[in-house]
Amino acid sequence: MMYAFAIIISYLLGSIPMGLVFTRLMGKGDLRKVGSGNIGATNVMRVGGLRMAGAVWLLDMAKAIAAVFIGRAVGGDAFAAWCGFAAIVGHCYPVWLRFHGGKGISSLFGTILAISPAAFVICGIEWLIVALTSGYSSLGAVVVFCLMPIFGFVIGTQTGFAFLAMGLLCLWRHRENISRLVHGTESTIKWKWKK
Repeated sequence: MMYAFAIIISYLLGSIPMGLVFTRLMGKGDLRKVGSGNIGATNVMRVGGLRMAGAVWLLDMAKAIAAVFIGRAVGGDAFAAWCGFAAIVGHCYPVWLRFHGGKGISSLFGTILAISPAAFVICGIEWLIVALTSGYSSLGAVVVFCLMPIFGFVIGTQTGFAFLAMGLLCLWRHRENISRLVHGTESTIKWKWKK
């Protein structure tokens, strides 16, 4: 019963639309009606600049970190990874927004940080290098998703399966980005400190 409760709480935590709430509080309107229409940090940067996007990114990471801590308290490290996965599902399919949410990468990074700081540093450096050099945030993210199972299985079998599920979910959420990358039509990111 406690395990099911922890998964539900983790999902509900992940479902909190930090980007949408934060941009409204900052007077930027409904994030779903501007830019890409996505509620994640990348779209926040398009409408509010890098500082605002960074704040939303940290908030989205925090809700996943909280889910991992809940999972660890209830069932140990392996279960904590599945609670992190539940938070990412909530971020991607939030009950509060009729299951139309973000693409999961910020919550994914929060989960990685809470489970393996070393993997977080490696993935973070990789994402920054690829995103900054190519101009494609999504390309850096796709590489992270592919690395996920490797890090997970190094930690443990159950964590590996949880990380595999996270990577596959995020790849699915980025399927349109992947298609645009293949066809050379993906939008580049303009790194603006404020807007």
